[in-house]
Amino acid sequence: MSVFDDPGHFGRLWADTYDLPGGLPDPAPAVEFLAELAGSGPALELAIGTGRVALPLAERGIAVEGVEASPEMVAKMRAKPGGGTIPVAIGDMADVPVTGPYTVAYLVFNTLFNLVRAQRQADCFRNVARVLAPGGAFVIETFVPDPADFDRDEQVQMREVTEESATIRLHKYDRAAQTFLRQTITFHSAGVHLHPFAMRYLWPEQIDELAEQAGLRLTERYADWDRSPFGPDSTSHISVYRLR
Repeated sequence: MSVFDDPGHFGRLWADTYDLPGGLPDPAPAVEFLAELAGSGPALELAIGTGRVALPLAERGIAVEGVEASPEMVAKMRAKPGGGTIPVAIGDMADVPVTGPYTVAYLVFNTLFNLVRAQRQADCFRNVARVLAPGGAFVIETFVPDPADFDRDEQVQMREVTEESATIRLHKYDRAAQTFLRQTITFHSAGVHLHPFAMRYLWPEQIDELAEQAGLRLTERYADWDRSPFGPDSTSHISVYRLR
């Protein structure tokens, strides 16, 4: 199955290395933000992964549930303290295969863009709206695309060189479709290893349009989890949508 249509691809590829030190931002600011919105919950994390955000949120006493396409990722969470108590539906996050209702649902760390088909991004918003409680919030964290990055990314990037191996990274952009395919290639004495990854990126106003089509409205937008003001030079955004 193509990486563009396989919701569990990312988890199968990266479950063993996802939690390595230095790879992901500190979840504490996100947990603080989401806990305030959730109140007593319940909360739903789409693409719950290894529980980076869900576990500390649950430690705050909030009832957290998850959706995850990768059993490998969930197994990593289950092995952590408290990871066995969080209910997780195995499935495509675009389908939101749960019933709710939830006080808050959230998608962090650009994961909306892992839905590489436009229709699946729209499906995700529509299905989240279906399971939100009255007054509930849908929180999105993504980067703001910078077209200048496209030309930089399309150069061959050296990632690592040792006496036994060499790793390079390549990107191919489809600007009309707003997608890219990234291939990380490791050449080793044992063979060649391919690690493909794809995204469909959106600008904030395009995400707002998806929300509007699903019956949600933008109520808050910040540059980061600390609620710094969002402006034209912001490289990321935290957006909060509520049922109209």
